[in-house]
Amino acid sequence: MNTPLLVTAVSDAAPYTVNLEDGSGHRWLADEPRQSGGADAGPNPHQLLLSALGACTSITLRMYAARKGWPLAGIEVALEFNPAGQPAAGGSEIRRRIKVRGGLSDEQRERLLEIANRCPIHQVLSGEVRIESSLT
Repeated sequence: MNTPLLVTAVSDAAPYTVNLEDGSGHRWLADEPRQSGGADAGPNPHQLLLSALGACTSITLRMYAARKGWPLAGIEVALEFNPAGQPAAGGSEIRRRIKVRGGLSDEQRERLLEIANRCPIHQVLSGEVRIESSLT
């Protein structure tokens, strides 16, 4: 990516509802569930994080299979955040289960798993992330 990505998150009146916008006309919401005091108007931040990984995994696999001319008929990516609870050693765990459909050989299926682990969002989440914050 050569151009910087920009997403703005604006929270006004509702307790936790956040309006998100990317500057190119795409708009979506994030919120907390009612049991946490939110309005349940959209996915919570952890769900948004998982959705980014799921979308990136699916898109990356689709692009790779198309380039190779492989018969990939469909992809389903199921994700869980800390499925066994907060890890005792700290950090976080994401469980990703990928189901691919189509007349793929065992070798092609294994290669798709390798490619899934190279999707850009997987790389971001498994690498070091520095966040620079400031108040304006």
